[in-house]
Amino acid sequence: MVQNEWDEIKDFALLKKSLLVLSLVILGFTLYPILHLETATIALSGAMLLMIWTHEEPEDVFLAIEWPTLFFFAGLFVLVGGLIEVGVLDRLAEWSMGLTQGDPLLLAMLILFISAILSSFLDNIPFVATMIPLIQKLALLSQFTPAQTQPLWWALALGACLGGNGTLVGASANLIVSGIAEKNGIKISYIQFLKVGFPIMLLSVVISAVYLVIRYY
Repeated sequence: MVQNEWDEIKDFALLKKSLLVLSLVILGFTLYPILHLETATIALSGAMLLMIWTHEEPEDVFLAIEWPTLFFFAGLFVLVGGLIEVGVLDRLAEWSMGLTQGDPLLLAMLILFISAILSSFLDNIPFVATMIPLIQKLALLSQFTPAQTQPLWWALALGACLGGNGTLVGASANLIVSGIAEKNGIKISYIQFLKVGFPIMLLSVVISAVYLVIRYY
């Protein structure tokens, strides 16, 4: 704690350029419906702009990329896409309807806890992409109004976000930090992370459930 964080900044000019490009990328994310560009295109454009502006060597940049993490997520997205194509989501929607009998509160709680548990083991980013059509289908089957559907979206957002804290593979940030730590001689095992992260995740999801009940029901 006695370490001065400003001492770690070796190149203030690079910091300013990076912050400016980062601001442009965030602006691009915000305006993507108007720009009609995918978020990946906006992010890669920002990366290329910063590389050109700072005269970085592409080889040095490629060496610093966390390739195992990228390939892990590429494979995970392929698996999730396969689940959508073979109709697993349709079956899950029908099962959810039968279990809750279309009750809005029970559906919200089911989505909250299922999204938290599953996103801990499947990673929350592709899981959210998978759950969006599921909630749309549930709202259609239940003939919910937009006001009745809103808590379901919040249940998904809270469950998937907080569920990412449960395991080492639950969120992109976990894997990236773990990879960086391992490069610096500190290995964080899956079990080590699970013992600390999973109980905290469950507690935060229970708090979220209480919030949803008070806020919407």
